[in-house]
Amino acid sequence: MQPLGVSQIELHLQSHISKDVVPDTSIAGSGFVRVECCTILLWFYVVDRTSLLPYGDKHYSRDVLGFIFLALTLVAFFTSLKQCRVAALLNRQQTEEWKGWMQVLFLLYHYFEAKEMYNAIRVFIAGYVWMTGFGNFSYYFKTGDFAFARFCQMMWRLNFLVVLVCVALQNSYMLYYICPMHTLYTIMVYAALGLGHKYNKAKIGITCKLLGCVAVVFVCWDIKPVFYAIWSPFTWFVGYSDPRKPNADLLHEWYFRSSLDRYVWIHGMLFAYMHPRFEAALQRIDKFAIGARLSIRAAIIAVTLALFATWYHFIYLLPKREYNRVHPYTSWIPITLWVVLRNMTPAMRHFSLSLFGWLGCITLETYISQFHTWLATGIPNGQPKMLLIFFSPNLPLLNFAASTAVYVFVSHRLFLLTNDLKSVVIPSAKVSKLLWRNFGMLAVCAALLYTASLALIRVLGVNHLVHH
Repeated sequence: MQPLGVSQIELHLQSHISKDVVPDTSIAGSGFVRVECCTILLWFYVVDRTSLLPYGDKHYSRDVLGFIFLALTLVAFFTSLKQCRVAALLNRQQTEEWKGWMQVLFLLYHYFEAKEMYNAIRVFIAGYVWMTGFGNFSYYFKTGDFAFARFCQMMWRLNFLVVLVCVALQNSYMLYYICPMHTLYTIMVYAALGLGHKYNKAKIGITCKLLGCVAVVFVCWDIKPVFYAIWSPFTWFVGYSDPRKPNADLLHEWYFRSSLDRYVWIHGMLFAYMHPRFEAALQRIDKFAIGARLSIRAAIIAVTLALFATWYHFIYLLPKREYNRVHPYTSWIPITLWVVLRNMTPAMRHFSLSLFGWLGCITLETYISQFHTWLATGIPNGQPKMLLIFFSPNLPLLNFAASTAVYVFVSHRLFLLTNDLKSVVIPSAKVSKLLWRNFGMLAVCAALLYTASLALIRVLGVNHLVHH
């Protein structure tokens, strides 16, 4: 392995690392943000906990699902194909596009309950976790910025909305398992590079850290009793039982979800470390004479497709349970093959579909919101088994169009509100005193609100509202 060169990684980071969204400071400090947040939470409650809006049943149609995705892809291609700012391997626009089209299929899988897509969805989720390792490693390796304020900003981005929704709707954190899973692996990347960060520039240092991550994962997940020993004290936090399918083992969901992608984030880190080497190889191919260039690319594509066909036949087509057993050790294969094919030519690296890129920016919000404004759970901690409808159940496409419009609008607003509030609550490292003051104020407000809610429940006798 070779360490990243300064000029190479600067080019890569310029194109890849997500920059904070510039907040709308004209409203960030006002009551408007708070009012809008509360309004959206109230909307979630109305949709999910009342009978004011009707529910519909899910019906799977491969034809309709495929048509919707194909139509959206064609619209994206003909209306939003744009040149990337930097034509680097896995530049930011490309990774946002990647997240966007995977999220669309992930959401359609839930909306139509497309059970035959299960294995594909597992790969898509692994892709998100892979990018967690890739993106965070790239940032820390280049900048060496392990400031507590920036770490808090990441935690805010991953958890602010889900905490609000959990409190408002009395749901468990693990209902939205993507959030705790990404939070955990983000922390693990931060710890891996932050501890002994002076060794990050040495090849032996990074090698030892990556191997150390593999060892930690093996001990903490592959030896199941160790996992339960670590997490049992935190059952109150990561425990979950579906009320429709009660499970006495409250940690089963957390173990199952986190174990599926326990190794792929390390592969993302390794790929980030090797990124300049891979990009240099692509650039060397680009400079060959046209005959040699076409021959080399054709050979690479042929090998890549052959490997993909092998993985598809022997792994992807396995039944659900058998596939889950091999997924943690094989999910890196289709991810790597996709990266190779997506970046094979300069033109493919130069352009991306900005519509999918825009959707990729709001994946967290669309993931959480789907439970309560596109689909519906109906009960606390319930899985989203129903559809939100506005018209007759006999008009499924009109209902899909209407609920999707509301759903995407709400998700985008939540994305903007989350980032606006982040800039107010968690300032930069240069004003750390303000950060601690804000944390103190949040803790006091949370304690007061919790005390007031307990008083209302006991004094006014509204405990039945909590459970019904």
